[in-house]
Amino acid sequence: MIKVMAVGGSDSSGGAGIQADIKTFAALRVYGTSVITSITAQNTLGVFNTYDLPPDVVADQMETVVTDINVQYAKTGMLSNADITNAVADIMQNYSIPLVVDPVMAAEAGGSLVKESLRTVVEKLLPLATMVTPNIKEAEVLSGTTINHLDDMKRAAHEICALGPKSVIVTGGHLTGSDVLYTGEFEILKGSIIEGGTHGAGCTFSAAVTAFLAKGYSINQSASMAKAFVTDAISNSIKVGSGVGSVDQAATIFEKSERYIAIRCVQRALHALRNMSPQLIPEVGSNLVMATSNPKSQADVAGVSGRIVRVGKRAVPVGCTEFGASDHLARIVLTAMKYDADLKSAMNIRYSSDIIKACEDLGLTIATFDRADEPEEVSTMEWGVAQVMESAIAKDKKVPMVIYDRGGLGKEAMVRVLGALATEVADNVMRISSMMENEQPIEYFKVKGQFL
Repeated sequence: MIKVMAVGGSDSSGGAGIQADIKTFAALRVYGTSVITSITAQNTLGVFNTYDLPPDVVADQMETVVTDINVQYAKTGMLSNADITNAVADIMQNYSIPLVVDPVMAAEAGGSLVKESLRTVVEKLLPLATMVTPNIKEAEVLSGTTINHLDDMKRAAHEICALGPKSVIVTGGHLTGSDVLYTGEFEILKGSIIEGGTHGAGCTFSAAVTAFLAKGYSINQSASMAKAFVTDAISNSIKVGSGVGSVDQAATIFEKSERYIAIRCVQRALHALRNMSPQLIPEVGSNLVMATSNPKSQADVAGVSGRIVRVGKRAVPVGCTEFGASDHLARIVLTAMKYDADLKSAMNIRYSSDIIKACEDLGLTIATFDRADEPEEVSTMEWGVAQVMESAIAKDKKVPMVIYDRGGLGKEAMVRVLGALATEVADNVMRISSMMENEQPIEYFKVKGQFL
């Protein structure tokens, strides 16, 4: 496995510094070692104090690691005084460790992290660096250039590169969102200002660059991939305190995992539903959907691309299981999740008084809405689900697991069964099916949460 090293300050709030570096390394599947230069007392509101470690302690950490572990790349972050910077530079040079320099000067939440080390960083570390990753403010200090637009960023990158590093990327998150990479030639990594917390964004970006360089990608490729990585981390940031939100380096990993789980869960549920009574299938057909835990749109809800239809005495899914396959049920789930984040799955079945009676006998919580009460120019599904959810909450009742309506002009009456997992929904539908056929209800998925 590729081994890398982060040298920098410890963030007591966990969002930036060494903590952000290690989370980034783990997310990108490189092994991260860590050398603490300073301990900060900070939170999402800012840095309130810093406590620098003695330079020999910093050197001891580095020496101990590199004499045992083959560190293939390193990055520096917070180097708050000249003695620490000298100690770090000496070991980097002695062991010929390729280096990314993040010239950290201030925390995103506010507060200075540098005392008098900048001159030493410029003189000792920049000539050793494969890449330097200043933000707009840091680039202004390093280059002596005022930055107001893209051409200023280019000028600053050129000036910083003259100080010795192989490449410079001036990140534009404080200006336009586009970054300027200079390797002797300019490349603009286009972007835009995105919504989300940025605590730890700079550390995360430089750590991602380090990881990709260590994996053998080129400078240009590493910069581009690191930008995409940090953009996702900002977009999925977490509000952990009352100040700036912290970036989430693992969001993409968990999103991919969630999407896999949703697809597999729906597929397994569909297999069991083949044995359901076809009398539960409405005229328009059924569908079964499941969303990821933090869906942003219908594209994050998996379902059957066609429908579940009656074929003889069986219920047969027609089409593949894929994301964005459902409109009707996806909107139901997305609305329900606003009131109960666990209601990630739903299936529609035929309405009849006998089916509602079976739901009651099974102890499922039930609610209904009347299409006649629907205001103009609203979506029936969002409105209907919101109505019953808000009513249940207002009465301190459990949110309904079954929501039905008796239809309207040109609209078929319908029952929707909701649950946390597609397998849970399928289980309840199969129990309803058994009740309708006067059989003892069977739980097909006996372990709550079991789906793979």
